[in-house]
Amino acid sequence: MHIEFEDSDLEELITTGHNSKYKKYTRNAKFMTALAVAYNYLRTSQQASDLRAVSFLHYEQLAGTNGLSSIRVVNGMVERIIFREFDGGIKITLLSLDNSHYGKKK
Repeated sequence: MHIEFEDSDLEELITTGHNSKYKKYTRNAKFMTALAVAYNYLRTSQQASDLRAVSFLHYEQLAGTNGLSSIRVVNGMVERIIFREFDGGIKITLLSLDNSHYGKKK
């Protein structure tokens, strides 16, 4: 699947594992490993609905958000990757971390 990043800092975090804006995430090795795994599932899937088959990602289309979908990065943490699907789920053009999806549970 073709992935475009809206946030260049997030692209740097995912591709290199380091970024000053997301410093709190780079210190968490478990999170960074899970982020790489989640990104690889996004990258290798043919369409976004294929992500439903990977249960630990908890793929869902977000209601009331005008076409946004999300996947979980790490079980037990609130951070999720939020993205927008285009062309029937073949192209993702927005990818962002969101730690408020389920409210403040930390």
